[in-house]
Amino acid sequence: MVVEKGVPGAQSAAAPKGKPGFRNPWSWVPSLYFAEGIPYAMVMIVSVLMYKDMGISNTDITFFTAWLNLPWVIKPLWSPFLDMFRKKRSWIISMQFLIGVGLSGIALTIPANSFFQYTLMFFFLLAFSSATHDIAADGFYMLGLDKHNQALYTGIRSTFYRIAMITAQGLLVMLAGALTKSMGLVGAWTMVFYIITGLFLAFAIYHYFILPYPASDKPAVADASGSVMKNFRRTFVLFFKKKHIVIIMAFLLVYRLGEAQLISLVGLFFKDAREVGGLALSNSQVGFISGTVGVIGLLVGGIMGGIFAARVGLGKALWWMFAAINLPAWVYAFLAFTQPENIFVISAAVCFEQFCYGFGFTAYMLFMMYVCDGELKTSHYSIATGFMALSMMIPRMYSGWLEDMVGYHTFFIIVALSIIPAFLITRMLPFDPEFGKKSE
Repeated sequence: MVVEKGVPGAQSAAAPKGKPGFRNPWSWVPSLYFAEGIPYAMVMIVSVLMYKDMGISNTDITFFTAWLNLPWVIKPLWSPFLDMFRKKRSWIISMQFLIGVGLSGIALTIPANSFFQYTLMFFFLLAFSSATHDIAADGFYMLGLDKHNQALYTGIRSTFYRIAMITAQGLLVMLAGALTKSMGLVGAWTMVFYIITGLFLAFAIYHYFILPYPASDKPAVADASGSVMKNFRRTFVLFFKKKHIVIIMAFLLVYRLGEAQLISLVGLFFKDAREVGGLALSNSQVGFISGTVGVIGLLVGGIMGGIFAARVGLGKALWWMFAAINLPAWVYAFLAFTQPENIFVISAAVCFEQFCYGFGFTAYMLFMMYVCDGELKTSHYSIATGFMALSMMIPRMYSGWLEDMVGYHTFFIIVALSIIPAFLITRMLPFDPEFGKKSE
């Protein structure tokens, strides 16, 4: 067995001959979760801004990019099968190379005449490989670290995931704005995707040499495939047999209904001309506001939400968080009606609405943990995250069409009224009001 000596949490089981079963988590946890966050932001946020620059309508942008959520929706369906064929370490490296292929395909096809169809195809490849990478990375994290280090590095992994989001929807969008002056829109976006392609190829090579080789990271044995399928079916049967499952699924689908309609339209609203109700911001301004100021507000809101829920429990926190997560629509309605030109006013509004979203989203996450607690909680939580992705996918499909039909003013008012079905479902929600509260 070859293990690094003197490092707490080193694997005690035998690693493959000549390979380290443990490496200092600082050498791979930050880079692994930075690599996990980048492609998600490129698919969900950056694609929308790029297509807007390229002249695609709001209706087409939101409808077609909404389908890019699909791999995350159905992720629980194929995650059990990954272990049957290869090690998680191999999946990570393969998917990082495949993410690089997807990014390079986008870069190559941006200048094409039929760029929308071609780039969408590569974005879907990027989404599929990114969702698969998520499964492998999260599983590998648990295999590569003991329980103490898993808890110790939880904050590190989430921090670097957020840094990746800032990099993608902030710095890279700002870079596209800066390059546009000298290279034009097509050249600027092409260069951005080539840069991020190079980064991912570097990630794949780096992780090939740096990721440890946990002894427990091995594919399922061939004669266990029947057991895998049996457990797979049992997992889904037990989830859908949960008490009040209809109300639970309804809550998972509608709690974020307002935010789901906003998520794609906000970037389009920022970039649209003032004559059609937008704010006419540049890519550099959008990158700074959404990718930097907004993410900071989101982080602070999430932290404060966690602290608040831990003090009072889910019962007392829920309605405060419900109110908070439904405030952003009114913030954007204010921006649509006033159309401020001062970038600091816009930044402050976005920071506030992202703080509200981060604070309000805590209740959603807590409820998922409550519902999935008990037997098979990890697998059931994965199913719940599929519903979470579906709750974002469906509203995104029609949000652009709705805005094109009624304009930004009316659109944001309609989104604000989405509180009604969410309120009715939340009132019927069954849960322990003390859940999440720190024990005295």
